[in-house]
Amino acid sequence: MIERSVVVRVHEGLHARPATQFVKLAKGFACDIEIRCNGRGASAKSAVKLMLLGVKENDEAVLRAEGEDAADAVSALATFLQTPGAGDIALTPARAPAAAAAETAPPASSSPAPVRPGCRGVAASEGTSIGPAFAFFPQPLVLEPRTVSPAEIPGEVARYRTALAATVASLGEAKSRPGLKRDDGAIIDALIGVAEDADFIAASEAAIGAGRDAESAVTSAGQEIAASFEAMADPYLRARAEDIRSVTRNLVLALLGRRDASLAEMPKGSIIVADEIAALDLAKATLADIGGIVCRKGAATSHVAIMARAHAIPAVLGAAIDEATLRAASSVGMDGTTGEIVLDPGETDRARFEAAIEREAGERRSLDAYRTLEPRTRDGRRIEVAANLGSLGEIEGALASGAMGVGLFRTEFLFMERRTLPDEEEQAETYAALAKAFAPHPVVIRTLDIGGDKPVAGIDFEHEDNPFLGWRGVRMCLERPDVFKPQLRALLRAAVAGNVKILLPMIADVDEVRAVQALLAECRSELDAAGVVHGAAELGVMIETPAAVFLAAEIAREVDFFSVGTNDLTQYVMAADRLNPKVAKLNRTEHPAVLAAIRQAARAAREAGIWIGVCGEAAARPDLIPFFVENGVTELSMSPASIPRAKKCVTEI
Repeated sequence: MIERSVVVRVHEGLHARPATQFVKLAKGFACDIEIRCNGRGASAKSAVKLMLLGVKENDEAVLRAEGEDAADAVSALATFLQTPGAGDIALTPARAPAAAAAETAPPASSSPAPVRPGCRGVAASEGTSIGPAFAFFPQPLVLEPRTVSPAEIPGEVARYRTALAATVASLGEAKSRPGLKRDDGAIIDALIGVAEDADFIAASEAAIGAGRDAESAVTSAGQEIAASFEAMADPYLRARAEDIRSVTRNLVLALLGRRDASLAEMPKGSIIVADEIAALDLAKATLADIGGIVCRKGAATSHVAIMARAHAIPAVLGAAIDEATLRAASSVGMDGTTGEIVLDPGETDRARFEAAIEREAGERRSLDAYRTLEPRTRDGRRIEVAANLGSLGEIEGALASGAMGVGLFRTEFLFMERRTLPDEEEQAETYAALAKAFAPHPVVIRTLDIGGDKPVAGIDFEHEDNPFLGWRGVRMCLERPDVFKPQLRALLRAAVAGNVKILLPMIADVDEVRAVQALLAECRSELDAAGVVHGAAELGVMIETPAAVFLAAEIAREVDFFSVGTNDLTQYVMAADRLNPKVAKLNRTEHPAVLAAIRQAARAAREAGIWIGVCGEAAARPDLIPFFVENGVTELSMSPASIPRAKKCVTEI
């Protein structure tokens, strides 16, 4: 048996989407795998049991595997658990501060108070809207449980399996509907994972085996699992009860041969009023036609809320309105930023909502104008505003946001969550595709930045008490040329396709830069000898260690550019773990010590005649952009959603 203890770094823990992906990864191995956390254990191949463990970010979990591929399984699953972004969907584009804050709000009362002229719910997706109400209250399923004889049991099991296949097929069709985003697809994949969960299936078939008809067996199994989630304290996990109820309902409808109520016929601009909406219901609607969403149940952590934010649909959930009053409304005014709801608004309220809508539209239009703009300061300095990316799947969104290239491409995601290292050919194709997509704009590709905190299969990392200060980044790469040189050769080959720049992480000494330069020379010679076409690529370093700051003048004479990684630089300058909430108040890029370090690196870059960029998320902060530009930064790289606002900030300097 192989056993390994890991600290979970997955953002928000193993809620639905990361749990689904974790299980999918586990099912790729033949061995038996168990995960234990908080004194309880579960199969790593059951999404429902895994979510019920309530594994949170920063929890310690133990992986146990037994079988011929146990070592590979534990390595891959440990990597997943130690990757902060594993399983995440892009919430940033429409995630409002109000919505984020609302995630800690208590669940809506099961006995809501009568409606007031104006009331509030959970602010789940920002934006103001007013429009006709579209009542969406699917008829409750009234079942008449019956006992089946032993002879009927095989037939009931067969009916259930047919309904399961039909439900999964229906989910697959919803996933392929036009207008859905990749993130919506991830939510539907999570629902498919619930439907196909081995424990859900086993509980349903066990109830049938005990003599219950398929409909009541599925209902019973679903209710029991949903109740387990509703009893949990974590809001992300508690919100998964909605998914269980949705899948259960769809299974029962398939067994009954009935179609459910649909949002497909909803008039454009309507505001949906409902008791609860499932993510699948929303996926079947024409999302661009929805004016807003008001529900009596739900939270900002629900999949409906996440989809609403992704599609910029205003939403208020957990509204304290009795069902009869909500059903009777003919029009609704709502503010998804504050959670305000007004049913059948009068002239004064209507004018207020319409003014807010116009103001918000003006703000969006003003930012839209910056998507295609090449930003310059008022005194004419051109600043490149680029995107931070981790996969080719993010290219479309970055281009739509107006990215002027890529300021940071994280190559470690090519290496993680897989059982073997990517070869040179696969890497070259990936980097070339990235370069072509953004040509002639530059793409800055960071070489492998992995360590004990995010290991990969094929590289043996010994246990380190503090992997952030350990064998990671360029330190590991220089000791593993068998891993590093194929990546360098792939980058040189990709340089033929576009404007590729190579970025080295975790540099702390000028000799490290010179060692990489020597390896690059070897790689060029090897490609020449093999007759493989390759191109020139600028070489730069991450400014993220205090050592790199102090040696910036010397390092600048050896490279073509600097890129400030504000996340790690802040962590190292302040000696404050950026994943530890107890020292969060110290982890501030705007701290004078961190700004002094950036200023020193920028001065060294200017004096050496090389360019300097900023690729941490601080690059998008309106309060810091003037400081960066003032100190000679010519490139700012960030999440794609932040690009238009950053461009606007630049033009105002």
